[in-house]
Amino acid sequence: MSFIRPWAIWRRVQYLVGLFLSLGVVGVLIFFTNFYVPPNCFDRTANGDETGVDCGGGCVQICQADVVPPRVVWTESFEITKGQYNVVAYVENANKEAGAPVLNYTFQLFSNGEMVGEREGQTVLPPDSIYPIFEGRVFVDGAEPVTETKVILEQSELWLPSTVGRDQFRSTDINLISADSRPQLYVDIENTTLLPADNIEVVATVFNEKGDPVTASQTFIDNIEPRSTEGIVFTWPNPIAKTIKNCVIPTDVTVAIDLSGSMNNDGSNPPQPITKALEAAGTFIDNLRNNDQVSVVTFDSKANLVTGLTNQHNTIADTTRKLKIDPGEETGFTNTVDALKLAQAELGSDRHNENARRVLVLLTDGLPTISGNADVVKEAEELSKSLNESGIEIYSIGLGNNVDQQFIRNIASYTDNAYFAPTGTELSRIYTQITSSLCEVGPTKIDIIAKTKTNFAPLQ
Repeated sequence: MSFIRPWAIWRRVQYLVGLFLSLGVVGVLIFFTNFYVPPNCFDRTANGDETGVDCGGGCVQICQADVVPPRVVWTESFEITKGQYNVVAYVENANKEAGAPVLNYTFQLFSNGEMVGEREGQTVLPPDSIYPIFEGRVFVDGAEPVTETKVILEQSELWLPSTVGRDQFRSTDINLISADSRPQLYVDIENTTLLPADNIEVVATVFNEKGDPVTASQTFIDNIEPRSTEGIVFTWPNPIAKTIKNCVIPTDVTVAIDLSGSMNNDGSNPPQPITKALEAAGTFIDNLRNNDQVSVVTFDSKANLVTGLTNQHNTIADTTRKLKIDPGEETGFTNTVDALKLAQAELGSDRHNENARRVLVLLTDGLPTISGNADVVKEAEELSKSLNESGIEIYSIGLGNNVDQQFIRNIASYTDNAYFAPTGTELSRIYTQITSSLCEVGPTKIDIIAKTKTNFAPLQ
């Protein structure tokens, strides 16, 4: 009978253990060489010294829990042509040193509660300021205007460090020309940093005297070298002068004065209210600014162009004060329709300054009248609407206690543009209010904001 000696068994165990250890080492080497991936910031796992999934700690990416979500300040649509809009949202990023290189959004346009247009897009959101999101040529369904605009911001999954924000770019030499024809806005953009900037998006937003946005445009710059300046231009297909009442925009004004016989009915010697009305109109003309132009139209049974657009204010004011009612017009008509047509022709003539807004200030004491059966009241109201749509803002003044107030409101461009003067004494105050309305020294501004995604820290 044979038996295995203990030392032989132990030697065999040692051989087997050595074999398995060798195989284990080889297996580990093969695994680490071919399959093992050390903890990193791209493995979609919270490992290593990260404070979140692939963020915080030693990772460049900032965790969403550590950032303040973007806030929509305002959203607006601006009609460029019929059924086509430029859409802008101002979005605030309150994080001092964190930005989103990719921010997805969706614009929704509504008309009386019904969504008529939608546009998705992607933008960059630098840190520590308010930045615009712009979408141009958004088409809508239907003929009704857009009454509400919304923007939906998706939660950005990627936030990166960035210490360069709005102060990287500075806009200078802002010059708006042809505001009442085909507006062009010339701007010099300076890169104030020591780093080059590529693929720069620039949005220009124009605000009115109340601080409300009235229009916007967008352009792009391929590159701006450090501490250098590039000239850019923004364009609009339609006039924007009417919407800007800042004093930098001049005004071409036509003053239309009713000289029909009824304007003498409220007084005797001297005739009132026409003398006070003419004096008030003359003072209004005197108070226009140097770069404003003025023309005068009178109307009774017919309309007459007293003077074309000119900046000779004192001369025109004196001429206006000397106007008289033709005695033959005591039993004539009030041809408001022809006065509107003549004012429209003069404000559209070669004498019109294409940089100026166009305004008609019309004074009358009654409804339009004309021989025959034509509905001249309706015609005057429709014509005044046409003038307003063409860019001519109408201020209407009703003189006397018996004036048809509804007609005066109907021909004014806006409700606030309709005035009523029971007697000639109130006219000076009304003309002063109109003068102030034409030129507001307020918060009207042109906001130029540039942004680029080249300022974010690289992920690797």
